[in-house]
Amino acid sequence: MRTSRAAQVAAFGAVVVAAQLAASGAGKAFFLTQLTMSAYYTLAVLGLSLLMGYAGQISLGQAGFFAIGGYTSALLTTLDLSSRRGHPAVAALVRLHLATPRPDLFGGQVLGLSPWLACLAAVVLGAAVAVALGVPVLRLRGHYLAMATLAFGTIVSSIAVGTQALGAADGISGVPPFELVPGLRVGGGSADRVPNYYLAWGLVALAMLLLLNLIHSRTGRALAAIHGAEDAARAMGVDAGALKLRTFVLAAVTATVSGVLLTHYNGGIGPSEAGVMKSVRYVAIVAVGGMGSLWGTLTASAVLNFLSLRGYFGAYDDAVFGGILVAVMLFFPDGILAADLRALLSRVAPRRAPGEET
Repeated sequence: MRTSRAAQVAAFGAVVVAAQLAASGAGKAFFLTQLTMSAYYTLAVLGLSLLMGYAGQISLGQAGFFAIGGYTSALLTTLDLSSRRGHPAVAALVRLHLATPRPDLFGGQVLGLSPWLACLAAVVLGAAVAVALGVPVLRLRGHYLAMATLAFGTIVSSIAVGTQALGAADGISGVPPFELVPGLRVGGGSADRVPNYYLAWGLVALAMLLLLNLIHSRTGRALAAIHGAEDAARAMGVDAGALKLRTFVLAAVTATVSGVLLTHYNGGIGPSEAGVMKSVRYVAIVAVGGMGSLWGTLTASAVLNFLSLRGYFGAYDDAVFGGILVAVMLFFPDGILAADLRALLSRVAPRRAPGEET
């Protein structure tokens, strides 16, 4: 089974390579920018797919965790510590290469924190907020849980818009590239377009492999039991509360990391990333792909995010995703991509019993 899952991820990798070659060969290499951004959004959506499709928990706060990651990293990496260079703490960060000088937008130099340190701080903050929120909120069910997570997302959005240190309505710009290793960095430069494309989708492939192994493990079977009948799962000895909390934190961390990476790729972040409609969009994508289908969610996210980023939906972008969510809930509650085609075909052309006359 593990070999089969690895083969699926390998096939997905082949599709990623084919898409890059096709775009470059057709003279459409600029498509890779939107595809890279789609990959980072897909990371956040995959975490939500695990939470909704396997733990059965509805969350409308995923964009809040995305914004926590992006804003935390943007704030820390754009701080100028030059005037505090003599402070023992700053001096220690310089010695550890966690604070390094870099050119600013005006040709001067600033002393900024390392993106690695900022990313670590963002992940810790995102996980801590997820635990603090999840402990009381995950006791709720159904629309009560959705309302609670929606309130969390609204709070984060309001903080982003109303805080001057976070750029208020303008957001934070001038975020430096994230150098992972020498020669490979997360940044939006045209020279980095192809490496960033493979880096982003490589992270998605890694996340898929880890999540597929998780859902086929003992933990995954426990999640399925909770989703199917939580009271029965508890009676069988499953610690439903702890398992739901861990899944919620995992989904939050994936959104936080994706927020960090996309912020460095774009060179900034604005309050729209924390908006409630972003969370609705993530839920709509999971619904299209199928609540219990990671591959369906990945496909829906890649296609819908790419079309949105290319501007195909125009001014009706949010309306399109809202309409998609309503349509899926009405006609395809199991997801469009996860629909049972054999059942649909059997309705059109019922299978005849052996020996039945035609």
